[in-house]
Amino acid sequence: MGNSTLGTARRSVLRELWEARAQSDRLLDIVRPEAIYERPIAERHRIIFYLGHLEAFDLNLFAPALAGLKPFAPELDKLFAFGIDPVDGGLPHDQPKDWPAHKEVLRYRQTVRDSLDERLAPALERPEDRQTPSQLLHVAVEHRLMHAETLAYMLHRLPINLKCARQAPPTPRAPQIRPRMVEIPAGAATLGVQRSDDGAFGWDNEFDEHRVSVPAFRIDASMVTNRQYLRFVAEGGYSEPAFWSDADWQWLQSSGTLHPAFWVRRENQFFFRTMFDEVPLPAEWPVYVSHAEALAYSRWARKELPSEAEWHRAAYGTHNGGERIYPWGDEPPTAGFGNFDFQYWDPTPVAAFPAGNSAFGASDLLGNGWEWTRTVFAPFDGFEPFPFYPGYSANFFDGQHYVMKGGSSRTAACMLRRSFRNWFQPHYPYAYAGFRCVEH
Repeated sequence: MGNSTLGTARRSVLRELWEARAQSDRLLDIVRPEAIYERPIAERHRIIFYLGHLEAFDLNLFAPALAGLKPFAPELDKLFAFGIDPVDGGLPHDQPKDWPAHKEVLRYRQTVRDSLDERLAPALERPEDRQTPSQLLHVAVEHRLMHAETLAYMLHRLPINLKCARQAPPTPRAPQIRPRMVEIPAGAATLGVQRSDDGAFGWDNEFDEHRVSVPAFRIDASMVTNRQYLRFVAEGGYSEPAFWSDADWQWLQSSGTLHPAFWVRRENQFFFRTMFDEVPLPAEWPVYVSHAEALAYSRWARKELPSEAEWHRAAYGTHNGGERIYPWGDEPPTAGFGNFDFQYWDPTPVAAFPAGNSAFGASDLLGNGWEWTRTVFAPFDGFEPFPFYPGYSANFFDGQHYVMKGGSSRTAACMLRRSFRNWFQPHYPYAYAGFRCVEH
């Protein structure tokens, strides 16, 4: 790659950072000022934290690589450095008064941005190896876009009257389909990404690329819908211990969970909590549940959740043994292929984007909800933690998190690459995550 082309690519990543900032700003702008210290999800920080976290992360990330970039508010850099992900039931106990004033955090955010922007552009014009500002920019962009999604999970729980409603395109009509499974012949699935010098970015857990031999199986053509899951609820699925592991049953009882977190029961009818409204339960939307709930349904249905490799085979495999870059082919993600990249605030009916189907006829493999697998999140052979962010993946190789694949309505297009891996603990019910089942 020539110096001119390389310089253009680096400046392009800088523009991506500015666009990612605009995306996260648009999301936070839906919060009314009086709600900025709310904590919509008990296991997470208050909203005010995220207003400062993204800039603190960027500052701490770039500081070692950018000459002259010095902390100007070390106490805020530390306060906003890390999110939380309690897996043992422990909850934060801080109070609104423990956090800085809203205006102070806004000043901090702008000062950090100005300081970074002043130094990033010149740094990108200097010779560098792949471990310096260009790679760090990719990290900053995707970290911010991840939060633009996970913060949406939190704001989804914020009472409607504390949000400023936003418009979205009309929801596609539900196609006339019946639940069915498709046959996936035996074949190889390529997981991960190959290390190269062409500037392609991947997170540490995406390396190294390797192939897995996958025996034949059958998989649901579409994600499990609210209609299908309602039958599981109606037939007593949440009161039958046989469908749940001991740990999952303990969580179910201690949390008092009786149905998916996105459902609201009013007398004898279920409603769905959308981002800005509450509507009668949309029967053909994918159900959003925790891993524990997905696993219980699969046992009730006498099926299984797919492994990470099986999901890959169904999504990217072809009848002739080859593999596609995306389920639909090699064309980059655009609006006609699925519900992703911030097009919609909420799910759409399953199978509403047939142009995005895989070679085997499975729908919505990218977008409309992450998909749980039965694979425990663990490193691939050849895993090397990022030296500048050693805990990004390694902190979660604890046997208590499961791999999710695909993407949701709020997943950025850049993270729809084949090698991207998401993960969550099994008892977190607020993610935009659904599932489909397999049979062997």
